[in-house]
Amino acid sequence: MHMTDRGLLALVRHEGVVPGPYLDVKTVWTFGIGHTAAAGPPDPATMARGMPADIDVGICEAFRLFRADLAAYEAGVRRAVKVPLEPHEFDALVSFHYNTGAIARATLTKALNAGNRVAAADAFLNWRRPASIIPRREAERDLFRHGRYPGGTIPVWSVDRGGRVDFSRPVRRLTEAEALAFLRPPLVPHPTVPEPAPEAPSGWLARMADIFTTLIRRA
Repeated sequence: MHMTDRGLLALVRHEGVVPGPYLDVKTVWTFGIGHTAAAGPPDPATMARGMPADIDVGICEAFRLFRADLAAYEAGVRRAVKVPLEPHEFDALVSFHYNTGAIARATLTKALNAGNRVAAADAFLNWRRPASIIPRREAERDLFRHGRYPGGTIPVWSVDRGGRVDFSRPVRRLTEAEALAFLRPPLVPHPTVPEPAPEAPSGWLARMADIFTTLIRRA
C-alpha cells in the first residue's frame, strides 16, 4: 500500500517546501520537505547555506529527497498496523509518522490494531507539542476519520544563511499539478532494441526459392 496523490499533496502541504537547509522548531537542521539526517544522507547541516542560485533546482532536489525518504515511512506504517486500512487512513498515518517517527509506539496504533478506530482518531491529538503542530494533528485526525483532504497551493519558503525561514510570505506557490509533476520521477526511456534481420528461408521453402530463381533466369 502506498500514499494516494491526494495524501502526498496533503503531506507536502503540511511540511512546506524550503529549498535550502533550515533549523526546525526543535533546532534540528532540515532541508526541503522535512528531510533530516535521521532519514539518511545528505545531512542538511553539511549542505550549502541559504537559498540556491536556481530555485527550481532546489525544489527538484527537495522533492527527490522526499520521494526517497517517504518509502521508509510508508513501510513503517505497513509494519506497525495489523488491520486493513482505507487509503485515506493510510495517508493520515503516514503523515503522522513522517512528522513524529512514532507509529510503532503511538497509542493511536495500539487502538487501531485493537479495532477501535474512534479511539485511534482521537489519539492523534496526543502528539500536540509544540502548540503550532496542533492544526496539523487535527487535519490528520479528520483525514483519518472522515477522508477530508486539505486543498490549496503549496508554499515554497525562503531561508537565510543562518537557517531561519521567512514565513511572512512564500517566494512561490506550487499548484497541485506542479507538485505532482515534481513528485513523480521522470520516466527513463528504455534503450531501443533493433529489430532482428529476417531469417533466411529453410527446408522446402529454401528449395522453392531456388527453383523460382532458376526459372526467372531461364526466362
